[in-house]
Amino acid sequence: MLSYQHIYHAGNLADVHKHALLAWTLSYLTRKDKPLTYLETHAGRALYDLSDAAAEKTGEARQGIEKVAKWFAPDHPYAQVLQALRQTHGPRAYPGSPLLAAKLLRPDDRIHLAELHPQEHSALDLAMSPYPVKCHLSDGFEMAFALTPPTPRRGMLLIDPSYEIKTDYDTIPRQIAKLHRAWNVGIIALWYPILTNRAHLPMLDALTANHPEALRHEVRFPPARPGHGMVGSGMFVINPPYRLEIEAKNLTAHFATLTQQEK
Repeated sequence: MLSYQHIYHAGNLADVHKHALLAWTLSYLTRKDKPLTYLETHAGRALYDLSDAAAEKTGEARQGIEKVAKWFAPDHPYAQVLQALRQTHGPRAYPGSPLLAAKLLRPDDRIHLAELHPQEHSALDLAMSPYPVKCHLSDGFEMAFALTPPTPRRGMLLIDPSYEIKTDYDTIPRQIAKLHRAWNVGIIALWYPILTNRAHLPMLDALTANHPEALRHEVRFPPARPGHGMVGSGMFVINPPYRLEIEAKNLTAHFATLTQQEK
């Protein structure tokens, strides 16, 4: 249960999809002069070195952000954070979602991050030490249930599990339904993999039935290596902010170029 370390996958195409949408959403939320809360259930270590042997072993970042960074204009919030981070930490540094949030949110906003893996939590705590952030060594859903509805009530929850626990596909729809009842004004965003074995589909059916007004956005891409079961990335967003669908369509067009190249 505690074996997953995201360094092997940091900066891959799924991260590009998830982080581009997250950065746009957080940037949009800060346009209004009202404080907000950001919660994240599976934070990881927040700061990644894509030259690390683990990242180089899979090569996923080279097929991901290092291949497609040109998709994003310099004024896109995702590109802005990436540029700022690399000025401080080197040309192959990569921000996880906690650092995206810390860089894009404001001093009056609240950030709570959960990470259950002890080593990942220690790295998270270190990476986030310059920022006004609370890092919880706890189960992410337990943290989310304890804090919702948060203060301030305006804000966002990102749920980004590794899905190593196969029961996640069964339990997540019920957990999200409970969180949405407690925090009906919050943006709740779930990342999920698109898998060749279709294990994600029953979960998506349940989520769509429970939250028919949510935004479901999926992109496809070639597998990271022969036989790899993940061939796409999805985001299910309850209470999506205005115009997020347009940003999602822009990403759809970019990702379509990858599958066209394979033909």
